[in-house]
This record gives sequence, structure tokens and C-alpha cells, in this order.
Amino acid sequence: MARQAKYKLIFAPEAIEHLDRIESRSLGLLERSIREQLTYTPGEETRNRKPLEPPAPFSAAWEIRCGPDNRFRVFYDVDLEAREVRVLAIGIKDRNRLFIGGEEYEA
Repeated sequence: MARQAKYKLIFAPEAIEHLDRIESRSLGLLERSIREQLTYTPGEETRNRKPLEPPAPFSAAWEIRCGPDNRFRVFYDVDLEAREVRVLAIGIKDRNRLFIGGEEYEA
């Protein structure tokens, strides 16, 4: 069985700033989840990965849910031809509220 080619992960400057606002004890798990879910099949819908309908935060086409109680949200786009995933935003979901970079967004 042939191995699938990897996708290159590119973090937007805003997404890196969003990571700075997440508690350090969760960063390792969050980064590992992003790598595991987006490196090989980022455009495949799963239970915790879904395409978004506009308007989505940061004009993202996809979202993954990860972390304890699926409280983290990662918004991203996929370029299938270039085999790149651009992580656009990372937020925290608290009940029906979504916080990205310290600001509340419509969930």
C-alpha cells in the first residue's frame, strides 16, 4: 500500500498569535492534534472535521474540533494542488461561545 503524500502546514501570523493566548499546558496536545488531523487528509470530512459554510471565522473553509471536550477549534483552508494547509485561526469554544484571540465570535 502506497503512503499518501504529506500536506505542508502553514500557520497564518494571526493563528500564531491565537496560540499565544492558549494556556501552555494545552499547547502540546493542540499542536499534536493539528499535525495528526491535517498532515495527510485535511479535506476529508470526519466526526471532528467538517467543511464550513460562509460566513465562517477568518473566511475558513474547514474546521476541526480537538482537545479535552473538543473545546479547541482550528479553522483552515486546503490547497489540494499545492498540497498545503493554511491554518487561519485557532479558538476556544465555551458552551455556545467561541473566543479567538481573546475576542468573541458568533459560533
